[in-house]
Amino acid sequence: MGEFQSIGQWWMWASFGLFVVAMLTIDIFALDRKGAHKVSTKEALIWSLIWFTLALLFGVALWTWLNQTLGRTIADAKTMEYLTGYLLEKTLAIDNIFVFVMLFSYFAVPVEYQKRVLVYGVLGAIILRALMILVGAWLIAEFHWILYLFGGFLLVTGIKMFIFADQEPNLAKNRLLIWLRSHIRITDDYHGDKFWIVKKGVLWFTPMFLVLILVEISDVIFAMDSIPAIFAITSDPFIVFTSNIFAILGLRALYFLLADMANRFHLLKYGLAIILMFVGTKMLIVEWLKIPIAVSLSVVIAVLGISILLSLKATRSIK
Repeated sequence: MGEFQSIGQWWMWASFGLFVVAMLTIDIFALDRKGAHKVSTKEALIWSLIWFTLALLFGVALWTWLNQTLGRTIADAKTMEYLTGYLLEKTLAIDNIFVFVMLFSYFAVPVEYQKRVLVYGVLGAIILRALMILVGAWLIAEFHWILYLFGGFLLVTGIKMFIFADQEPNLAKNRLLIWLRSHIRITDDYHGDKFWIVKKGVLWFTPMFLVLILVEISDVIFAMDSIPAIFAITSDPFIVFTSNIFAILGLRALYFLLADMANRFHLLKYGLAIILMFVGTKMLIVEWLKIPIAVSLSVVIAVLGISILLSLKATRSIK
């Protein structure tokens, strides 16, 4: 029988939970205060920098605490795991953005209404990730062999993503979307940023509701990749959870920062596929070759950087 091995004490979990609730409240309050509006590049950049800075400050605080209580060696190792996990999850989150761009384009969601869908998408992702991390940590503690299952899944997923990187899903043939449209009342037009309205005592859902459902479904799909991937970096539930949540918290701001430039980063999908294949292979060979965290971090940074540079070079003529 395995046991959870974590640096997280009860007060650390509680403090981080309160921090997340406080930041989400501030974010949502700022959203509601401004009402429905298009998020400017400046606003998205500011929030992206805020989330990135907070993630780094958390890493500094984590290292300082561990250095004082458990020693320099553990502090260095755990902080490196956290930073690698955060960068890995942030990188994988870029694929979410490509899907969001596709969904909002297909449903012609007005830009001033997109942020409300993303807020609920982030909330749903946080709850989902928390549950999946707890289940994943328990499974790994009880059945170590499941790491190989995770590794094989990531390797196959990476290969499929690499092969089909240029293929876009056909939402017109999406079975869930077809079922929803045939079983619930859906208005023809948007009604502000509302998900449903009542007309003559009858409940009608708006197209915004369909978008929200598909965003939440995409959260489930991407969690299937990201959760196994982070366990290739560390099995510490606290490190897994904090790195994941920090990556998700900045997702909405990152979307508005990159949405208008998504077509300029088309090679990123190949980079993400390579990262998934690397992480999957890392998990499969761990009994014979343990790849250092610093090497994993270097690979993620190198692949991400090269993918971005090649994408920008290939699309430099695109305005």
